[in-house]
Amino acid sequence: MMFSRVLGSGKPIIIIHGLFGMSDNWNTIAKKLSPFFEVHLIDLRNHGRSFHSDHFNYDHLTEDLSKYIIHNSLDDPILLGHSLGGKIAMNYCFLNKNIVKQLIVVDIAPKIYSVKSHAELLENLLSLELLKYKSRSELDQALSLKIADDSTRLFLMKNLYRDEEKNFAWRFNIKVLKDEIYAIQNADFVDGVIDTPSLFISGENSNYINNQDFSLIRKHFSKVIFKEIERAGHWVHAENQEMFVKSVTDFLQIND
Repeated sequence: MMFSRVLGSGKPIIIIHGLFGMSDNWNTIAKKLSPFFEVHLIDLRNHGRSFHSDHFNYDHLTEDLSKYIIHNSLDDPILLGHSLGGKIAMNYCFLNKNIVKQLIVVDIAPKIYSVKSHAELLENLLSLELLKYKSRSELDQALSLKIADDSTRLFLMKNLYRDEEKNFAWRFNIKVLKDEIYAIQNADFVDGVIDTPSLFISGENSNYINNQDFSLIRKHFSKVIFKEIERAGHWVHAENQEMFVKSVTDFLQIND
């Protein structure tokens, strides 16, 4: 079973993080939603504190979500998925059209995305000999030679922890993610029409959802609303938290 933390009480909302992320990244958002909802923060397989597995594709990721919902007896759950998590949420909806009460997809469309840059990131991380480093600053300096962008490095380094022998280790399963990365670039699960009330959120400064994607989304989601978050890129929830939370709560209240 996936690792999870539950905050608040009320109608259940499951937050599904993106690739290389983990439930901790959504802590602040969960706390803001917890006065109104029972918020389930989950770690996907091969991420965070969840189990490691040799399998990493939409079939397995969506099955994990399904088992979590059944195990916790969650009736009419709301799904909120960011990036990879958004695709998992969409896939679950296509397979279980009458279970999800509301769907929120954050900065991703139901289409194929290149994962070449993600594969390169994993290669760079694998090339680091973690045992050589005594401090995070040393690791950051070494990683900066391969990954120049400060925010990307900071995001990735949130996955570092000290193991039982006090050595640095990665929480995510880098080897399997590298081997299976191309299994998540597709959108083969898009089939038919979903009439679940759906909110697709995009970042003003992100290129993950473009103008051509709106008609594609409308084709498969009949009750869809679009919201662009100002002054935000792909990590919408972190870059403009106030507007993100308001957009989510307004949507959920309208479609209650």
